[in-house]
Amino acid sequence: MTPDMVANQARPIRLGTRRSALAMTQSGHVARALEQVSGRPVELVQIVSEGDTNRGSLSQLGGTGVFATRLREALLAGECDLLVHSLKDLPTAQPDELVLAAHPSRADARDVILTRDGTPLEQLPAGSIVGTGSPRRIAQVLRANPGLALHDLRGNVDSRMQRVVDGELAAIVLAAAGLDRLGPDTELIFEPRDLDAWPTAAGQGALAVETRADADAELLDAIRRLDDARTRFAVTVERAVLGGIEAGCHAPVGVHARFEGDALHVRAAVYGVGGERAIEIELSEPVSSDTPTGEYIQGQGSGNGADAADGVDQIDHARDIGSGIARRLLERGAADLVPRESSSS
Repeated sequence: MTPDMVANQARPIRLGTRRSALAMTQSGHVARALEQVSGRPVELVQIVSEGDTNRGSLSQLGGTGVFATRLREALLAGECDLLVHSLKDLPTAQPDELVLAAHPSRADARDVILTRDGTPLEQLPAGSIVGTGSPRRIAQVLRANPGLALHDLRGNVDSRMQRVVDGELAAIVLAAAGLDRLGPDTELIFEPRDLDAWPTAAGQGALAVETRADADAELLDAIRRLDDARTRFAVTVERAVLGGIEAGCHAPVGVHARFEGDALHVRAAVYGVGGERAIEIELSEPVSSDTPTGEYIQGQGSGNGADAADGVDQIDHARDIGSGIARRLLERGAADLVPRESSSS
């Protein structure tokens, strides 16, 4: 081993992350996994984004991209070597100079309703206030129980839950993955929502490990060893649906893809902002012999993190599935329900 290689092995890998408890927790999981596969120490670099300091509504701030912009600026400026994002927070348009090099195995993709006494969402009394800032969740809540009132909600998980404990809100809607990763100590009752009836945001429950396309080859190889092929395939389908209908990343669109045995199942829905309408599509496609089973994303970086010939074919296949679903949604009138805007929002 050359002196340069020895020095490189000793230098910590700098992982850029938001400073929230959830971001730090999930980045810590990735950091430990990366230390194991790379043999190098990994240190967390906290980066503050506009979304962390501005308490306005996410939809008014420009969607979830407000969290990614500052992180990506730091990565390109050399302040860190890689980033960990919640994939649902990333715009569907990927910058050419950056690569999503890994999607680790996905966590629970469901939404969860949290209440004090376990009253199901459909049975909450008229006028009960439910907290969420997501247009998709607002539409789904109102479809489940049109008599409810909605309250725009920001803040960390603990502060949101406390507003239910204090009786300010009857219920809140959170992502199961975040609750699982944080493991909060609470007496609130959790009501998970079924993904077939309540599809969640594209990429929900999945992480994205992002680095520069021109990153050191050893670093790229180490990150790619964290990739889960089936997770990448499923979230590529979901993000292709979102991109195909040209919906902003904070639009009232739910889509979830998953593998069950020898079949890929996809459920997609576009909602009217008040939940009064929904256009829904369900697809089940048999798994062919070359559908991802675990080890297909290898090789050196493209903007999509899948350069080996088989990997490119699989990602193209996933995009084709998602684009086909998007076309069907548009043919059924989805454009009339969704604000058409750049997916880089």
